[in-house]
Amino acid sequence: MKNRKTLTTTLTALGLGLGLSLLQPLSAAEFSPAVDSQGNISLPADFRANQVHLGSWFVPEGPASGFHDVYADKAAVEAFRRDGKFPDGAILIKELRASKSGDYSTGKGVHYATSDGTKQHFVMVKDSQNRFKDNGSWGDGWGWALFKEGPGSSNVSADYKQDCLGCHVPAKDKDWVYTEAYPTLAKP
Repeated sequence: MKNRKTLTTTLTALGLGLGLSLLQPLSAAEFSPAVDSQGNISLPADFRANQVHLGSWFVPEGPASGFHDVYADKAAVEAFRRDGKFPDGAILIKELRASKSGDYSTGKGVHYATSDGTKQHFVMVKDSQNRFKDNGSWGDGWGWALFKEGPGSSNVSADYKQDCLGCHVPAKDKDWVYTEAYPTLAKP
């Protein structure tokens, strides 16, 4: 009986400790490795090798022409498949790449992304708690960033409402994300 009481006391203490730790605010690094303590968003290095490819869009003409390849961290994909939504700290990256086309044995006019034609990157970080309300890159449940150069460059968007949100209005009812082009998010 004494061992059972000790076990119950230990489990209760562990449960209380865990419960209290869940009430503590997360540091920026614990919230998302792509965000610093002021809410500045960075473009993760080597994301193509370290993240999951969700899907692609192809825009044939205009300033946003090319392939739009979209990636997310693995934990975000698992949570979306389970819960139907992205968890806080989820990182979504869209890489816009130039394209070329040619005739191949698989068909004529085949389009492909070029290895030297990265135009820009977009990064979104899920934040349902409005952690960085004084930072113009945050709001509507997300952190928003635009990078004209690769990893190590700075976010050139200072106002997500002006620089980012307009393109996402049609997806407002889907938490601002065009999930229909991301077959990886579907449950297997």
